[in-house]
Amino acid sequence: MLLKTRLSQPGAVLAPGVYDPLTALLVEQAGFEAAYLSGASIAYTQLGRPDLGLVSLEHLADVVTRIRERVELPLIVDADTGFGNALNVQRTVRRLERAGANAIQIEDQGFPKRCGHLAGKSVIPLQEMAGKIRAAVDARQSSETLIVGRTDAASVEGFAAALQRADAYLEAGADVLFVEAPRTQDDMQSIVAAFGDRVPLVANMVEGGNTPLLSSSQLSAMGFDLVIAPGAMVRAIIPTAESLLASLKAHGSSANMRYRMLDLSAVNVRVGLSAAVAEAQRYDPLIRAAE
Repeated sequence: MLLKTRLSQPGAVLAPGVYDPLTALLVEQAGFEAAYLSGASIAYTQLGRPDLGLVSLEHLADVVTRIRERVELPLIVDADTGFGNALNVQRTVRRLERAGANAIQIEDQGFPKRCGHLAGKSVIPLQEMAGKIRAAVDARQSSETLIVGRTDAASVEGFAAALQRADAYLEAGADVLFVEAPRTQDDMQSIVAAFGDRVPLVANMVEGGNTPLLSSSQLSAMGFDLVIAPGAMVRAIIPTAESLLASLKAHGSSANMRYRMLDLSAVNVRVGLSAAVAEAQRYDPLIRAAE
């Protein structure tokens, strides 16, 4: 089902954060309806750096291409600020749409940008961002490609200003609105009251962030349509990896961690080894089956 169609239906879409084809494949296999390609998670896992706008457009597009080659579920792509002004935004949208993005998120932060739940952010002028939204809408080739307009103004200019910006971005053509980092459930309800009957709304669940951590069913009942958990996968994997490394260093073997690990055959089930070998055998019958 098209993401645009699904967002018009009852019940919020829950989209876990991913950062490569494997995590996207696991999300698809788990039965989720969409995945959220997190710029922060790409920075963490592929650069070993914080979320400070260090991921380039070409890096991001390459990850989108690799994911789309492996999975079919709708992909919402965090494109940060669009990588520049309105003309850069147009190139960004065209590039990511060709790579396979179903929705492209653009935010109104100034440079250097950073995670929406970190202090010290700045935002560009409202009219400049509205122009970037218009540019994004004009650049897309398909009306099924959604433009997500995000504002980080709540912690910079105040919550009322964030709502004003969101309204301007909606008027500029945004298909989905994302008011980042509301601090209370009252603020979240105010977002729904202002826009819930006009456009799909995003709720961003960040463990340890500024926004109350609620379930997708709670957020759906509140009136949000798309719930993202962009960094949950990374925050789960890091302590697991640290435990493995500590045990490996202490014991010289992974045996003590086997209960928390997959063996080789289980990994190959996840990544589809048997199906891949069977496909190869269609073209070369001398290839042996996977054992």
